[in-house]
Amino acid sequence: MRLGLAASHLHRSTPDAALFRWIRSCETGIRELDLELCAVGGTYDAIVREGLLKHYPGLVRYPSGHNGGLVKLVAGIADSSPSREALDGIIYLVNPVDGSSLFPESIALRRQCVVHQKPFVSTVASAQDWIETERIAMGMRGNPNADRFHAFSEQGIALIAHDAMKASMLEFATTHFNLLCRFALRIATSTTGDILNELATRLGWSHETPWVTCYESGPMGGDAQIANRIFERSCQRVVFLENPHVAHQHEADIQLLERAVAATTYETVCITSAKPAFRWAESACLRVQLRDPT
Repeated sequence: MRLGLAASHLHRSTPDAALFRWIRSCETGIRELDLELCAVGGTYDAIVREGLLKHYPGLVRYPSGHNGGLVKLVAGIADSSPSREALDGIIYLVNPVDGSSLFPESIALRRQCVVHQKPFVSTVASAQDWIETERIAMGMRGNPNADRFHAFSEQGIALIAHDAMKASMLEFATTHFNLLCRFALRIATSTTGDILNELATRLGWSHETPWVTCYESGPMGGDAQIANRIFERSCQRVVFLENPHVAHQHEADIQLLERAVAATTYETVCITSAKPAFRWAESACLRVQLRDPT
């Protein structure tokens, strides 16, 4: 498996920066999975400078961002052939107040991940959770250090889908209804929430209490309301099924939600397309079975 890896300057500038904290917490998993990490120049150099992933052959240096490194990552995500240039996903630790996150390369990188249904991992929590997801998918037993990501009874989850993706969200929620029921809180923007509450009723959920707490629609401020819950630390996971093929009139609100996720990099996990969402949910269910085979 080949992943692109990039981190903004903030996340690689000090010994306790986010990039290094992620690697220290997940180095065993990186090696177990035999990941190939294609790191943009400055990110690669920072890892080497900190003495991390020593003698790991899977760490590969790409050009720096201003010399085409991010463009090379975008091309790798778009490549669906079995070539050595193709990438299976991206870990891009973004600084929410750094303008580089709005550069065309950064926006294209996220968009192509959504288009090709590949993981776009933008927070430390997401990167840690992704490693555990892949470990479990490979049949390895759960890492106790990742238990906090599976304490669903103490967490909130946001379920958001653009209009063209609502059918995918409905399929996801139908397939993994029991898993989603384990969360202490489920929130959604209005139309998506209405659809999910109708589904829950059909599946036997009580009429007395909505399965999902509905906020306003995205254009009417629902994304901002969910961003606020993220900052309040009452929503730890976001499944946001985006439609990358149309412009959105409330793009600023969507960026606000993305910024809230990035600003809470150690607490919030975000999934931006259906295929990675299904893989996470399947892995979460399998993790329980591997821990307790009975």
